[in-house]
Amino acid sequence: MLNRHSLATALLLATLATPALAAEHVVRMLNIGSDGATMVFEPAFVRAEVGDTVRFVPETSGHYVRSLAVPAGASNWQSSEDQAYTVTLGQPGLYFYQCPPHLMMGMIGLIQAGPAANLAAVQASMQAQKGRMYSNSQRVDALLQQVTP
Repeated sequence: MLNRHSLATALLLATLATPALAAEHVVRMLNIGSDGATMVFEPAFVRAEVGDTVRFVPETSGHYVRSLAVPAGASNWQSSEDQAYTVTLGQPGLYFYQCPPHLMMGMIGLIQAGPAANLAAVQASMQAQKGRMYSNSQRVDALLQQVTP
């Protein structure tokens, strides 16, 4: 049987041993962003930690999200049109995604969860998609510039 002092010590140790709660990041899917840019994820770049979630919220109709490159061990994803969708970042690395109906307008985004272990593969995927964009292809370079090792 624990006395008050032992119980307090046990509770303190349990609190210290419990990992921090994972964060939720919200990415809005928009026809027009806060800066006036068209067909955007806002924010387009998310810096997160492994275990965090990213919730994609379509705030205007006609949008959905599909992964194009994910870290080894992570699963690709695709949401339904006009439906919110949540992804749990289970592996360290970069997660590159698009809105399929609006890829030609450069509606892309990038998540970095921990170290960018798969940078070369994501760069190759992003460069390949860049050729399919009729506008806003500079977003590829802008996103890659935000990646840290």
